[in-house]
Amino acid sequence: MNSASLRSVGPDKLNQLRQVRFLKDLATMKALMEQHRLLLKPRFDRVEAVFRWKLGRHGFARWTRPNGGYFVSLEVLPGTATKVVELAAKAGVIFASPGSCFPYGIDFADSQLRIAPSMLELEQLDWALAVIATCVIKAVCSALKALPPA
Repeated sequence: MNSASLRSVGPDKLNQLRQVRFLKDLATMKALMEQHRLLLKPRFDRVEAVFRWKLGRHGFARWTRPNGGYFVSLEVLPGTATKVVELAAKAGVIFASPGSCFPYGIDFADSQLRIAPSMLELEQLDWALAVIATCVIKAVCSALKALPPA
Protein backbone atom coordinates (compact mmCIF):
# COMPACT_ATOMS: atom_id res chain seq x y z
CA MET A 1 0.00 0.00 0.00
CA ASN A 2 2.91 2.36 0.51
CA SER A 3 3.56 2.30 -3.23
CA ALA A 4 -0.01 3.46 -3.91
CA SER A 5 0.99 6.92 -2.76
CA LEU A 6 3.69 7.08 -5.46
CA ARG A 7 2.27 8.21 -8.75
CA SER A 8 3.73 9.29 -12.04
CA VAL A 9 2.47 12.48 -13.60
CA GLY A 10 3.63 11.33 -17.01
CA PRO A 11 2.04 8.91 -19.46
CA ASP A 12 1.52 5.24 -18.61
CA LYS A 13 4.91 3.88 -19.55
CA LEU A 14 3.91 0.20 -19.41
CA ASN A 15 1.17 0.77 -21.98
CA GLN A 16 3.60 2.74 -24.11
CA LEU A 17 6.02 -0.21 -23.97
CA ARG A 18 3.23 -2.63 -24.94
CA GLN A 19 2.40 -0.48 -27.96
CA VAL A 20 6.04 -0.20 -29.02
CA ARG A 21 6.39 -3.98 -28.81
CA PHE A 22 3.13 -4.53 -30.73
CA LEU A 23 3.85 -1.93 -33.41
CA LYS A 24 7.39 -3.13 -34.02
CA ASP A 25 8.10 -0.91 -36.99
CA LEU A 26 6.51 1.45 -39.48
CA ALA A 27 5.41 -1.41 -41.76
CA THR A 28 3.53 -3.09 -38.89
CA MET A 29 1.82 0.17 -37.99
CA LYS A 30 0.84 0.81 -41.63
CA ALA A 31 -0.59 -2.71 -41.88
CA LEU A 32 -2.67 -2.14 -38.75
CA MET A 33 -3.92 1.20 -40.07
CA GLU A 34 -4.88 -0.51 -43.34
CA GLN A 35 -6.98 -2.99 -41.34
CA HIS A 36 -8.68 -0.04 -39.63
CA ARG A 37 -9.33 1.56 -43.01
CA LEU A 38 -10.89 -1.64 -44.34
CA LEU A 39 -13.27 -1.69 -41.36
CA LEU A 40 -14.14 2.01 -41.29
CA LYS A 41 -14.26 3.11 -44.94
CA PRO A 42 -17.45 1.20 -45.82
CA ARG A 43 -19.20 2.79 -42.83
CA PHE A 44 -18.21 6.32 -43.80
CA ASP A 45 -19.14 5.57 -47.42
CA ARG A 46 -22.62 4.58 -46.19
CA VAL A 47 -22.98 7.85 -44.30
CA GLU A 48 -22.13 9.77 -47.45
CA ALA A 49 -24.47 7.70 -49.64
CA VAL A 50 -27.48 7.80 -47.30
CA PHE A 51 -27.14 11.47 -46.36
CA ARG A 52 -26.58 12.51 -49.98
CA TRP A 53 -29.61 10.48 -51.08
CA LYS A 54 -31.94 11.57 -48.26
CA LEU A 55 -30.67 15.06 -47.37
CA GLY A 56 -28.41 16.27 -50.16
CA ARG A 57 -30.98 17.82 -52.45
CA HIS A 58 -32.80 19.82 -49.75
CA GLY A 59 -30.08 22.24 -48.68
CA PHE A 60 -30.92 22.29 -44.97
CA ALA A 61 -28.21 19.86 -43.83
CA ARG A 62 -24.44 19.62 -44.32
CA TRP A 63 -22.05 17.00 -43.06
CA THR A 64 -18.34 16.46 -42.93
CA ARG A 65 -16.52 13.89 -45.00
CA PRO A 66 -13.63 13.13 -42.65
CA ASN A 67 -10.31 11.91 -43.92
CA GLY A 68 -9.48 10.05 -40.73
CA GLY A 69 -11.17 10.12 -37.36
CA TYR A 70 -14.27 8.39 -36.08
CA PHE A 71 -17.03 11.00 -36.30
CA VAL A 72 -19.13 12.78 -38.89
CA SER A 73 -20.38 16.22 -37.94
CA LEU A 74 -23.93 16.78 -39.18
CA GLU A 75 -25.08 20.39 -39.30
CA VAL A 76 -28.85 20.85 -39.50
CA LEU A 77 -31.15 23.85 -39.67
CA PRO A 78 -30.51 26.03 -36.58
CA GLY A 79 -32.94 25.25 -33.79
CA THR A 80 -33.63 21.65 -34.86
CA ALA A 81 -30.77 19.47 -33.55
CA THR A 82 -32.42 18.77 -30.19
CA LYS A 83 -35.66 17.81 -31.94
CA VAL A 84 -33.76 15.48 -34.28
CA VAL A 85 -32.23 13.68 -31.29
CA GLU A 86 -35.64 13.40 -29.57
CA LEU A 87 -37.32 12.00 -32.69
CA ALA A 88 -34.47 9.56 -33.33
CA ALA A 89 -34.58 8.34 -29.73
CA LYS A 90 -38.30 7.59 -30.11
CA ALA A 91 -37.41 5.50 -33.16
CA GLY A 92 -34.66 3.67 -31.25
CA VAL A 93 -31.58 5.52 -32.48
CA ILE A 94 -29.46 7.03 -29.73
CA PHE A 95 -26.46 9.22 -30.44
CA ALA A 96 -24.44 12.00 -28.84
CA SER A 97 -26.29 14.96 -27.38
CA PRO A 98 -26.64 17.99 -29.63
CA GLY A 99 -23.66 20.27 -29.18
CA SER A 100 -21.51 17.55 -27.61
CA CYS A 101 -18.58 18.75 -29.73
CA PHE A 102 -18.80 22.27 -28.25
CA PRO A 103 -17.26 23.52 -24.99
CA TYR A 104 -19.56 22.60 -22.08
CA GLY A 105 -21.82 20.86 -24.61
CA ILE A 106 -23.53 24.13 -25.52
CA ASP A 107 -24.45 24.70 -29.16
CA PHE A 108 -26.17 28.06 -29.13
CA ALA A 109 -27.47 27.50 -32.66
CA ASP A 110 -28.81 24.03 -31.78
CA SER A 111 -27.57 22.80 -35.14
CA GLN A 112 -24.66 20.36 -34.62
CA LEU A 113 -24.91 16.59 -34.30
CA ARG A 114 -22.08 14.08 -34.05
CA ILE A 115 -22.48 10.73 -35.78
CA ALA A 116 -20.26 7.74 -34.93
CA PRO A 117 -20.59 5.30 -37.85
CA SER A 118 -17.91 3.02 -36.42
CA MET A 119 -20.21 1.87 -33.62
CA LEU A 120 -22.63 -0.26 -35.67
CA GLU A 121 -22.59 -3.13 -38.11
CA LEU A 122 -23.34 -2.08 -41.70
CA GLU A 123 -26.98 -3.28 -41.69
CA GLN A 124 -27.70 -1.47 -38.41
CA LEU A 125 -25.90 1.60 -39.70
CA ASP A 126 -28.04 1.78 -42.85
CA TRP A 127 -31.19 1.70 -40.72
CA ALA A 128 -29.87 4.24 -38.19
CA LEU A 129 -28.77 6.67 -40.90
CA ALA A 130 -32.15 6.44 -42.63
CA VAL A 131 -33.85 7.14 -39.28
CA ILE A 132 -31.57 10.11 -38.60
CA ALA A 133 -32.15 11.56 -42.08
CA THR A 134 -35.92 11.12 -41.73
CA CYS A 135 -35.83 12.79 -38.31
CA VAL A 136 -33.86 15.71 -39.76
CA ILE A 137 -36.49 16.17 -42.47
CA LYS A 138 -39.34 15.92 -39.95
CA ALA A 139 -37.71 18.38 -37.52
CA VAL A 140 -37.00 20.88 -40.29
CA CYS A 141 -40.54 20.61 -41.69
CA SER A 142 -41.98 21.17 -38.20
CA ALA A 143 -39.73 24.19 -37.65
CA LEU A 144 -40.61 25.71 -41.01
CA LYS A 145 -44.32 25.05 -40.49
CA ALA A 146 -44.14 26.92 -37.17
CA LEU A 147 -42.81 30.06 -38.85
CA PRO A 148 -45.29 32.90 -39.30
CA PRO A 149 -46.48 33.45 -42.87
CA ALA A 150 -44.37 35.84 -44.91
